[in-house]
Amino acid sequence: MAYVSKQDKARLAPGIKAVLKKYDMKGSISVRHHSTLVVKVKSGHIDFSDYMRGPDQYIDVNVHWIDSHYGGVARNFLNELLGACQGDRYFCNDDSMTDYFHRSHYIDIMIGSAWNKPYTFMGAPVTA
Repeated sequence: MAYVSKQDKARLAPGIKAVLKKYDMKGSISVRHHSTLVVKVKSGHIDFSDYMRGPDQYIDVNVHWIDSHYGGVARNFLNELLGACQGDRYFCNDDSMTDYFHRSHYIDIMIGSAWNKPYTFMGAPVTA
């Protein structure tokens, strides 16, 4: 059963903050329903406009499709952020064919926040 505690969040936070700082991004870290680590990227110097649909300025990142849906600095940032969110104790023994889901915790990465707090692009992209 997926479970992430406040202590797990505190243990993972320095790595997540290091990735945010490396790419000059601002974000927040939270835990939802004791099972999901949530990182909301609020603003930064990576232009995600090519990946946003419609007038809403946010993306709910599918962590399984980062390599095929994003490119350049955005892909590098999201992959490093995902790695930091997983940490060294992450495991995933899911088997959807038998409806068996067993992992350390789920991960949600959001660029902006749905309808009320869009992502703010702060200028020229960084080269990391």
